[in-house]
Order: sequence, then C-alpha cells, then structure tokens
Amino acid sequence: MLQFINVSKRYPGGADALKNVNFELEKGEMAFLTGHSGAGKSTLLKLIAILERSTQGQVMLDNQNIGRLSKRLVPYARRKIGMIFQDHRLLHDRTVFDNVALPLIIAGLDRHEIQRRVRAALDKVNLLGKEKRYPITLSGGEQQRIGIARAVVNRPPMILADEPTGNLDPALSEEIMQLFEQFNQVGVTVLVATHDIALIERMNYRTLVLSQGEIVSNHG
Repeated sequence: MLQFINVSKRYPGGADALKNVNFELEKGEMAFLTGHSGAGKSTLLKLIAILERSTQGQVMLDNQNIGRLSKRLVPYARRKIGMIFQDHRLLHDRTVFDNVALPLIIAGLDRHEIQRRVRAALDKVNLLGKEKRYPITLSGGEQQRIGIARAVVNRPPMILADEPTGNLDPALSEEIMQLFEQFNQVGVTVLVATHDIALIERMNYRTLVLSQGEIVSNHG
C-alpha cells in the first residue's frame, strides 16, 4: 500500500530531515515509527499526508506517486488517510459532533449520511453521549479520541498517528493503542510515530527506527 523509494527531504537552509529512506508498509499492516526527537518522524508522516513534498525519491500510495500530484488532486489522495496529531488540532468553538463531521462536510456528503457516520465514529471511541459538548470541557484523553473519530469518520484505508499518546498517562495510552488495534483488525493500515519504547515493546509490531533522518532498523 505504501512505499518509500530513496526518499530524501531537505528543508530550506540545507537541513536534511530525511536521507535516502526506503521501506514498505503492506495493506492492512500495523507498524511503529520511532527515533530520537528530531529524527524525522513527523517529516516522514507529513510526506505521506502530502503536507510536505520530498526533495528526491518517490512516495508511493496505492501505486501512485503522491509526491508529484497536482494541487487539484491532493485533496482526493488525502481522503485515503486519517491523520491524528499529538495536539488534537480541534476547533474549540465547535461541538464534538461538528469537529468529527468536518471531513464529511468538506467531502460534500448529505446531512443524513453525515449524522449516521459521525455517530458511528463517536460510538467506536466511546463518546456517543458527548456529541453536543465542546472539546474544551473534555479531558485530554477524550480530546484525543475526538481526533481519532474525526480521522476515521471518512473510512480511510490508512491511519497515521503522530505521537498520539505523548500527553497521556500509561492507562490512557493503552486505551488509545487498543483503538488503533481495533481499526487494524478490520483491515485499516496503521502507522504510529512514538518515542514511547515501553509501549512499542509491549505491543510487538514491526518497528521502523529513524536516526538523523535515516532508517537504521526495520524489524518485527
């Protein structure tokens, strides 16, 4: 499903965020991406989400070189990906329901279908009773689950998560990871960037290790 072929990313000023990265992620696989702070984890995820473009090499998603897509086609390619951020990126002046509905509104779905899908997504993350609340009134773990519901409401075949448990205690981290496993069990491809080594060791999935922008280990 996903393939990096000799991918490098250089930012203006000459800093290499990624250097000659090669790996594949199979359809329906779950894997971790780890490495020190500044190793290039976020950059790698941004290339997959087409928030950044590679300087050289190919990022292939479903046999399509997404790094060379025209601006007009980028939104359609992004619908294949649900992105989850450490800082949630929620709209605090909108209700939980409206936050989760946003990708469906952008995609142009009708009101009935939006309501059905949003409720299904909130049910999956155990927030169905809180759809009229505002994110600011909920806990950090609940806010992260709103972000997950928003990422999966479009039913994307792939989920990317950038340090999704970075601000959560171990028990909540475990809950969030169990959610990712549930999505993976129904065929969703999942890539989680994290520096939580204990979590990685407990869960026993393939792990890609980045150091100074290079993959130094690919095992599991």
